[in-house]
Amino acid sequence: MARVVVVSGGGTGIGRAVARSFVADGEQVVLLGRRAEPLREAARELAAAAPAAPVALPLTVDLAEPTEVARVRDELVDRFGAVDVLVNNAGGNALVGGGAPDDGLAGVRWHWESNFRTNVLTAVLLTEALRDVLTSPGGRVLFLSSIAAYRGSGSGSYGGAKAALHPYAFDLSAALGERGITVNVVAPGYVVDTEFFGGGLPAARHDVLVGQTHTGRASRPDDVAASVHWLAAPEAAQITAQIVQVNGGAERGR
Repeated sequence: MARVVVVSGGGTGIGRAVARSFVADGEQVVLLGRRAEPLREAARELAAAAPAAPVALPLTVDLAEPTEVARVRDELVDRFGAVDVLVNNAGGNALVGGGAPDDGLAGVRWHWESNFRTNVLTAVLLTEALRDVLTSPGGRVLFLSSIAAYRGSGSGSYGGAKAALHPYAFDLSAALGERGITVNVVAPGYVVDTEFFGGGLPAARHDVLVGQTHTGRASRPDDVAASVHWLAAPEAAQITAQIVQVNGGAERGR
C-alpha cells in the first residue's frame, strides 16, 4: 500500500527532488507551498515521470499561518486519514534577493523575524499539526537544515534559524519514539539548481564554495533527496535524533 508523503516546499529544487524520489517508489506525494503554479508544474512533471504512481496532490498554503496549516491538516485527514512521512523542506534566507526594508535595529529585527518565520515556524507549525496523525509505528519526520547551522551564514539569522530546528528535532524524537516514529535532520551545504540564491551565485563565489568541499563539486538536489529518502525508509527504523550532513565535507573545511 502506498505511503502518504507530505513535502513542504515541494514545488522546486530540493523539495521537488525529494518528491520525485518518493513518486518513483509509487508513494502518494502531497506537495505544499505558497505558490500554486510551481506546485502544479511539479505535479505534472512527477505524473509524467511515474505514470503508474498515485497522482501528486498540490496544496497551496502559507505554512507560517496557523489557520492555513490547520486547513491543510484537515484536508489531509479527510483524504488520507494519516500521514506516513513528513518532509519539512520549506524555507530560505530572507536576505537573498534584497536587503531589509529598514536600516538599523528595525532592519535587524526584520531579518531575524523573517528567517525565523520562514525556516522555523513553517516546520514547527506543520509538524505540530500533523504529529497526532502520523502513522504509528512507522512514521517518519524529516527536517531540512543547513551547513549554516554549523558554520554561520554571514547574517546570523539564517544559520540561527536552521540551528533552532536541531534541538526541536531531538525533543520530538524523544516524544514520538515510543510510537515508533523517527525524527531526523538533513543539513545540506551548497546546492546548485535551486532558487535559494535567487538569480544565482557569481562564478567566483561558486568556485569558493566548491573549493571548500572534499569532493570537488557542489551538491545537487538529488544528493539531498537520496539522504531524505534513506532516512524515511522502513529499514531506517532505528535511526532517529540524527543530523546527516550532505555537503561534500565542506563543513570540515579544506
